[in-house]
Amino acid sequence: MAKAAKKIEEDNNSRIHPRITQTLLEHPQAESTLIKAYNSGKLPHAWMFTGPKGIGKATLAYRFARFLMNEGDADQGLFGEQAPPTSLDIGPENPVAKRIAARGHGDLVTLELSPDEKGKMRTSIPVDDVRKIVKFSHKTSIEGGWRVVIVDAVEEMNRNAANALLKVLEEPPEKTVLLLVCHLPGQILQTLHSRCCHLPLTALTEQTVITLLKEQAPEISESDAAQLSRLSEGSVGKALDLWAGGGLDLYREMIALLGTLPNLDMVRLYAFADKLSVSDPQAFKTGMELFLWWLARLTKISGQGKIPELVIPEEQKLISSLIERHGLAQWLGLWEKCSTNYARATHANLDKKQVVVTTFMEIQTLLS
Repeated sequence: MAKAAKKIEEDNNSRIHPRITQTLLEHPQAESTLIKAYNSGKLPHAWMFTGPKGIGKATLAYRFARFLMNEGDADQGLFGEQAPPTSLDIGPENPVAKRIAARGHGDLVTLELSPDEKGKMRTSIPVDDVRKIVKFSHKTSIEGGWRVVIVDAVEEMNRNAANALLKVLEEPPEKTVLLLVCHLPGQILQTLHSRCCHLPLTALTEQTVITLLKEQAPEISESDAAQLSRLSEGSVGKALDLWAGGGLDLYREMIALLGTLPNLDMVRLYAFADKLSVSDPQAFKTGMELFLWWLARLTKISGQGKIPELVIPEEQKLISSLIERHGLAQWLGLWEKCSTNYARATHANLDKKQVVVTTFMEIQTLLS
């Protein structure tokens, strides 16, 4: 497991970066919308692709960028005897696709989180990076066709960067298209929203996530791929992150621990808390977010009264017994309390082990 996770992490840039990915499974309506806009001869200069993280928004952005730059300086809407395009696919052997994959196309600028001068990954996209777009927008196209800017993701820009991008959107350069990938639309300035065409993408089906998982990481077993698909709720990006970070194993261990309710196995609880607080720094975040996700789903099931297909079989008995004990109001209150405690823990230097223990004890207290 650890070896597989390390391999995915090492190969991440070369194997699964949307700059390289040619296949876009699902989202035919989104692709059709872009093609129709292009064929109309009145292509909007800015698009915001919205939806959960890891469902193909950036893949669609790069796919559209390859298509536009492959079209070159052809006059939109004047196809002569040639039929208007019906697909964004240009094929992996196309010279444009190869240059983009190699980061070698002069008419494409991408903004994403990058390392700082000390090699540490930044937590936001700085304004200096956005200023590159301003300089880019005032230059002539190197290859005489379309120029494309991809921001992945727009909510990761700091406030100054967002304001700098807004200036570009207010005065769009000729024959330049900005493609903004957005996972969290609620965190974006309303002025940015108002200057973009919105293209929402939905979560992938379970079978599509399984297919993509097996394509990106063939070492994942069929059963693990199916469970990761359910755990990620239609996001192959999240599924890969969970696999690489040992999230599925943590989830299984968490369910086994919760299975000892209403009297938690304290030895097992402290061992689990040690694992989340002492080992990999990411483990605390992954473990706590998995617990909150599980609790949120439990709350939803309690309200609907119907149990969907669960991540692992062991959950069936656990979920059934818990929703019999309390109703929606009690589970919702517990979720809000645990979410607040976790938020406080992430913003303060609290004892992570104690946070884990306290969080799990909250559910035991509710049941006592």
